[in-house]
Amino acid sequence: MGGNAGAADPDETRKSRKMYASHEDIGYDFEDDPKDKKTLKPNPNIDGRWAWMVVLSSFFVHILIMGSQMALGVLNVEWLEEFHQSRGLTAWVSSLSMGITLIVGPFIGLFINTCGCRQTAIIGGLVNSLGWVLSAYAANVHYLFITFGVTAGFGSGMAYLPAVVMVGRYFQKRRALAQGLSTTGTGFGTFLMTVLLKYLCAEYGWRNAMFIQGAVSLNLCVCGALMRPLSPEKEGKDPVETDPQVLPAHSTESVKSSGQLGRAEEKEGSPGHEEALDDLVAQACQEKAGYRKNMCAFRALKTVSQLTMRVRKGFQDWYSGYFGAASLFTNRTFVAFVFWALFAYSSFVIPFIHLPEIVDLYNLSEQNDVFPLTSIIAIVHIFGKVILGAVADLPCISVWNVFLMANFTLVLSIFILPLMHTYAGLAVICALIGFSSGYFSLMPVVTEDLVGIEHLANAYGIIICANGVSALLGPPFAGWIYDMTQKYDFSFYICGLLYLVGLLFLLIQPCIQIIEQSRKKSVGGTHV
Repeated sequence: MGGNAGAADPDETRKSRKMYASHEDIGYDFEDDPKDKKTLKPNPNIDGRWAWMVVLSSFFVHILIMGSQMALGVLNVEWLEEFHQSRGLTAWVSSLSMGITLIVGPFIGLFINTCGCRQTAIIGGLVNSLGWVLSAYAANVHYLFITFGVTAGFGSGMAYLPAVVMVGRYFQKRRALAQGLSTTGTGFGTFLMTVLLKYLCAEYGWRNAMFIQGAVSLNLCVCGALMRPLSPEKEGKDPVETDPQVLPAHSTESVKSSGQLGRAEEKEGSPGHEEALDDLVAQACQEKAGYRKNMCAFRALKTVSQLTMRVRKGFQDWYSGYFGAASLFTNRTFVAFVFWALFAYSSFVIPFIHLPEIVDLYNLSEQNDVFPLTSIIAIVHIFGKVILGAVADLPCISVWNVFLMANFTLVLSIFILPLMHTYAGLAVICALIGFSSGYFSLMPVVTEDLVGIEHLANAYGIIICANGVSALLGPPFAGWIYDMTQKYDFSFYICGLLYLVGLLFLLIQPCIQIIEQSRKKSVGGTHV
């Protein structure tokens, strides 16, 4: 890859760098130098005060979306009692919602390229709220598939991806820490939304609870409004647009001249000229009204034209990123990263599925009721995201190395967990799982390092899409393994092996690069 990049045409290289450059995409603005060339100047808002407002906005998006997704077990119990359907069928409602939130990532990249992060997040908040409200009127589980699984899930995806992308655009020095702080909203949201939904269901019933939650979800629109684009507003507006009340020169002069003529005639005391003066004033008013109509039509046409060009350019950028000459899939390391994402997320979900059964199997229910093992994972997960993010931002530390070490720790913990038969041993392993899974906050940073900030929206959309597929297929796969073996151990072992396969994909490309570099050094040594 290095040799091909070096031999590429400079014009093509410049085109590929600009491929995703929309008004919001890049944290640099252009300045004219004395030679009429375009030079890049760092945007002053990057790593600035407003960047932390964007982190706060993303934090609340994670609370409202991911926190609500993790708390759907409360509503799942209510749906089982209401509709009297099987557990498997009812569970598909929450699985669809979580899966679609992630799977629609590549398509949300099209919205971001076309409309920008702010508008996409605001529309997503409205759609998500609509899904919650419509679900309050559900007559059966199949109705919930459409209203909650698809509608609310799609709205969640529209708000979630911009929240991650905007944090990446606003930070350069503390990217990992910023992503870590924003994604801790998932852990806090799990606790807050679980308590809120339990209280609302107990006080008002599940239907009114979903209606109220729909109103709460409108705060996603507020979070989207805080995602201010990086590029400054354009200066030097059209003088006609700045003052729409300006009249054509001939109309103004005609009024002035008519006014002067009228005053002169009045001084001369000629009443016959009053009718001519009235006609001139009426003509000026008609010209003014016609001018206003023409301006309104011109503005409407200009708006439609700009919107059409914006949609066309956004689609071209989105299509080129996936299928064009500069496609993301030509980056072999990124393709390996996608394969890793397909295997990784299901392994993270497995402990949450089987831990309650393992606790019952080893008669640890009393200790688990005092402090649930899943709560240990969730709490330590919050600290893991912040600590791993802070460590990855150190100048002497590679983000990629921190990411790989956390992954290997998680795989090792998944293999060891079935061997623990005491509450203390399970608690230690659950703490390791929670801490090492904090690498999720590093995923946007690693993706940005692989493809660049210009391609982050499309690239991270693909990554979370792979996670969504894994989240949909992982739990049924684990259940199928248990049905075949009647043991929980094999679920952990097989999913751990799949996780290792994903890690091998990440290691293939670095190994190839190391081998090529060693060959080049050996060839250079023989020539010398």
